Order: sequence, then structure tokens, then C-alpha cells
Amino acid sequence: MAYCNTDVVAASPQACFDALTDFERLPDWQGAVERVSVLERDERGRGTVVEYEIDVKVKTVTYRLRQVYDEPVRLGSEYLGGDFKQFSGEWRFLARPDGATDVELELDIDPGRFVPGPVKVVIREFVMTRALRDLKAHLESKVAA
Repeated sequence: MAYCNTDVVAASPQACFDALTDFERLPDWQGAVERVSVLERDERGRGTVVEYEIDVKVKTVTYRLRQVYDEPVRLGSEYLGGDFKQFSGEWRFLARPDGATDVELELDIDPGRFVPGPVKVVIREFVMTRALRDLKAHLESKVAA
């Protein structure tokens, strides 16, 4: 089951897209991200297979995603394996007339059958809320500076 969260970010769709695809710098501003490794790149140098290590408070998890680009309006991902049963998602960026961006994050996260239901909810909420909040704070701090 997919879950969705939205917010308005005071930055352009391109700035949002660029921040999220600068994989090596994600641990600098995404609070839950401990490590990111780009395992494969396309002909443009963009990461196509990326491995993440995330602290979800109940444990640290590792997973690999294939990135799907539709620059600058969409960044999707397909789960390739790791500690989850399923983990895929999509960021969408819609420019607003005021120069800001409507950012939508849709995630399909299933930690697996050995994780109790309440813990699954905590993981989903934590990953979705934190990822979007950290993107907003990162980009809006650049605008304010």
C-alpha cells in the first residue's frame, strides 16, 4: 500500500530534484540517512542504482534502489533488495506561480512479516515525514542564506 505526504518548498522543482539526486551529499542534510553509495551510473553520470543506509530509530536498514528520472518533475525508484520486503517511491515536483514548489512524496514501504504492525507504521511515518521535512529545511535554509 502506498502512502503519500505533501508540502510546499520555497525552491524551484529543479532545485528539489538536484538536491535529491546529489546522492553523495544526502547524509549531510537528510537526518535519517547515514550512508549512500552510488553503485551504477548512466551515460550522463547520474546514479541509477543507489544503496542507502537509513537509521529508522528502531534499527538501521540498508536497501538498494534503481532511480527513474523525469527531470525536473519526478524522481522515482524501484526496489532492488535489502532489509525491506518492499520499498519504492516517487518524488513529484510541481512549480507554483510564486516560485515555490508543491512537493509530493509517495512511498510503498513494507518492512516484512517479522516486523509488528505498530512498528511498521512508525517506520513508514518516520521515513516519509522526515524525508520531506529535511528536504524543505535544506532548501529553504539555502534561500534564507
